[in-house]
Amino acid sequence: MTFKQICSVKNHQLIITLPNNFEENKKVMVMIDDQIDKRILKLEQLREAMNDPLFLEDIAEISNDFKSIDNNILSKLGNGLFTEQI
Repeated sequence: MTFKQICSVKNHQLIITLPNNFEENKKVMVMIDDQIDKRILKLEQLREAMNDPLFLEDIAEISNDFKSIDNNILSKLGNGLFTEQI
C-alpha cells in the first residue's frame, strides 16, 4: 500500500495516523520531504511582493523595456512577416 500524508512536526516529532485498512505489525519506509515548507515560503514571499513598491517599480521598468520589442513583433505579425507555423 502507498500512502501519502502531510504532517506537522512538533518538538522534532512526527505522528502519522495510518488508514484503518493498513495491516498491523508491518515495517514501513518513511521519507521526509521538507520542500513543502520551502514552496509555501516562496508563495508567501510572492504574495508580499505584490504590494512591495520597489518590486512593482522593477516590474513596470522591465515591462516598459520590452514594450517596444513586443510592439515590433506584433506589428510584424499583423503585416504577415511571421508566417511560420508553430
